[in-house]
Order: sequence, then structure tokens, then C-alpha cells
Amino acid sequence: MTAPIETTGAAAEAQPEAVLEGAGKGQIEGRSLGQIAWTRFKKDKVAVAGGVIVVLLILVAILSRPIQAAFGLDPNAFNQDLISPDTSLPKGSFGGISADHPLGVDPKFGRDIATRVLEGSWVSLVVAFGATILSNVIGAIMGVIAGYYGGRVDSIISRLMDTFLAFPLLLFAISISATLQGGAFGLDGLPLHLSVLIFVIGFFNWPYLGRIVRGQTLALREREFVDASRGMGAKAPYILFRELMPNLVGPIIVYSTLLIPTNILFEASLSFLGVGIQPPQASWGGMLREAVNFYQVDPMFMIVPGLAIFITVLAFNLLGDGLRDALDPRSR
Repeated sequence: MTAPIETTGAAAEAQPEAVLEGAGKGQIEGRSLGQIAWTRFKKDKVAVAGGVIVVLLILVAILSRPIQAAFGLDPNAFNQDLISPDTSLPKGSFGGISADHPLGVDPKFGRDIATRVLEGSWVSLVVAFGATILSNVIGAIMGVIAGYYGGRVDSIISRLMDTFLAFPLLLFAISISATLQGGAFGLDGLPLHLSVLIFVIGFFNWPYLGRIVRGQTLALREREFVDASRGMGAKAPYILFRELMPNLVGPIIVYSTLLIPTNILFEASLSFLGVGIQPPQASWGGMLREAVNFYQVDPMFMIVPGLAIFITVLAFNLLGDGLRDALDPRSR
């Protein structure tokens, strides 16, 4: 009989990591793809910080009106006693910063900047999220159809994407927004402006996601689970929306987090040009437009809304980068 071989010292160190971790701990439990992605995401401290800021911004935007009602704030309330009659500038230093107005007041009217930034937060996020949802719905459907069917269907949808991508979106958005300022479709005022911005930004941005989804679908349609569904007699709509679409959730989420800040900048740009959200409704882009005439004598009036846009866009970009690395570690 041969004596049993003892594994000690270097031999024990040579054991696979999985064996060492599982030894003495009973049955090893598997983890889902979501759990694995969450574990990777938590290790990225920068992305986690961006996610925390995004959550706070969303909460602030949702609670904007209740906060104003609870504290008696009015973004359009004039405080002429805080404005110097000689210069039309806020009294005091740094744009009139005080305990009652921690971010100062705007020139000419003395409106509280903090309250107007708070009011403008929900406007920017409503437009950004609404346009992103519209782009995602159209882009995902068109992309998965083009990638799955291929042939003539793919050619038609791909040429349609090329046409939209070549369209001068900014000029079109300016012309449409300027044309519909008076009223249309039974809407006027703020609801009309929000609807027009969501439609223009969302409808003409879908080809970007459409191309991503098409490329992913071209790879997925040859996988075994799709062949198995076909062999069991599944129809095309079932394969598209029950088999392929769930496997495209990851790329869609990542792209959405990167598209939202782009849409925030687009809405701010249109408001800055005077064809987006119209005064007296507060918006970050509109505040920057008003600050153009005062940035040399009252820089705080431009810095505050500019920082709001900068922090929001940066937080969404950091979150998007972290989600991309967590859902697709090959991108590192």
C-alpha cells in the first residue's frame, strides 16, 4: 500500500483560488450576471460617487415644487430692495450672497438664484429623460428589427439611420421651436415647450442607439438560444422581444446614462439661444442667456447655473462609464 500524500507548504499554495475559497464553507453559491456587475460597479469609487450625485439630483428635481411650497420659495419673486438703483446690480459682494439668499440674487429683478436653479433642475431632467426614453424606444425597436431580419429590411433601416444622422439637428430644432412658440396641438406655454423639446431631441437622436442595437443583434441572432426558439416554432415577434431584447438591456442602460447629459446640454443650448424654455420659467440655459450681459460685473450670476450644468453632466458621465465597465469588463 502506498502512504497517503500530504499537501503542505508550497503544494497547498498551488491550489486554485476557487478551491481555497470554497474549502470548509459548504456549497459554493453561484451569482447572477446582475450580482457580478454590481460587485464590479461597487469597486469603482468614482462611478459610485457619480451615481450618488445623480440620485440626489433626481430627488431634488422630483421634490423641487414641494420644497418650494414648504419653504415659501418663489423663483419669480422680485426683490427690488436688494438691487442697487444706480447700477441695477445686487447689493453686497458676490452677487448679493446672504443667509436668506445663499447663492445670491440676479441683477435687475433680485430673484433668488438658488430657487431658480432648483426650479430649473426638474425642467432639464424632464426634457433629458423624456427625450432619452423616446430615443431608446425608437432606436431599440428599429435596431433589433434591422439586425434580426437583415437583407432589404436592414438596408432600408440603415439608410434611414444615415439620413437622420446627416440631418442638421440644431438648425431644425431652432426652426421648429421658434415656429411653435405661439401654440400648437392644443398646447401652449410650458407644456408646449417641454413637448417640443422632448420630441425634437428624442426623435432625431434614435439612430445612435439604433446602430448599437443593430450591431449587438447581428451577433445574438446566430446564438444557440435563438436557434432553439426557432426550432420550437417561435414567431419573429416573440424572438425579438422575449429572447433578443432582454440581452440588449445592458447596452441600452449604458447608452442611456451617456445620452442623458448630452440631452441636458442640448436643452440648455436651445434655451440659451432663446428657442427652448421661455421666461419667466426658470431653466439653466435661460439663466445663462440672461447672465451674458452681466458676467463681467456679476460673475456669480453665470457661475451658479454653469456649475449646475457641469456637475450634472459630469455625474451622469461618471455613472455611465462605471456602468459600461461593470456590464462589459472587456471594455477596460
